[in-house]
Amino acid sequence: MAETMRIDKFLKVSRLIKRRTVAKKACEDGNVFVNDSEVKPGNEVTIGDIIRIEYNESTVKVKVLTIKDHVKKEEVSDLIEYI
Repeated sequence: MAETMRIDKFLKVSRLIKRRTVAKKACEDGNVFVNDSEVKPGNEVTIGDIIRIEYNESTVKVKVLTIKDHVKKEEVSDLIEYI
């Protein structure tokens, strides 16, 4: 189990964003924040970080519970907690 992971990869693995290229673009466009700081695709997330994703009309906020390279869709709830 990894202790850190790139934010663009974590967004894909946790299924918050469907594809890594879309996650990368969301970061580059300034729509992704970790602990209230805007992040770039290469920034790392760690356990306990708060991720906020701003979509057109809504915002999703989650807490990182654990970091894994691969998870089945049934196990996604082990990775994040919606706030």
